[in-house]
Amino acid sequence: MTDNKPEIAYLPPGVPPTNHGHTVAAWVTMAGITLGVLVCAWGVLVAQSWSSWLVLFVLGFVVIGASLIVGLVLRNLGMGQKSVGR
Repeated sequence: MTDNKPEIAYLPPGVPPTNHGHTVAAWVTMAGITLGVLVCAWGVLVAQSWSSWLVLFVLGFVVIGASLIVGLVLRNLGMGQKSVGR
C-alpha cells in the first residue's frame, strides 16, 4: 500500500502584497494621461482642416503634465500605494 503522508514543502518567505496601480492616485493619473493623449491626437487629426490645431496639441501636453502633478499630490496625500519597509 502507499503511504498517505503529506509532503513538506520548504518555501521562501512570501512577498508582501502590493496594489500594482489599483489606487486612487494611479487611476486619476492614468485617466488624465489618456485624456491628454486623446486631445493631442484630436489636434493632429484636425491639423489639415483647422488652422489652430497647435492649440489642441499643446493643450494635450498641458493636460498630461497637470495629471502627473495631480498624481504626485494624491500619492503624497496617502492615496497611492503604501511603501513597504525592508
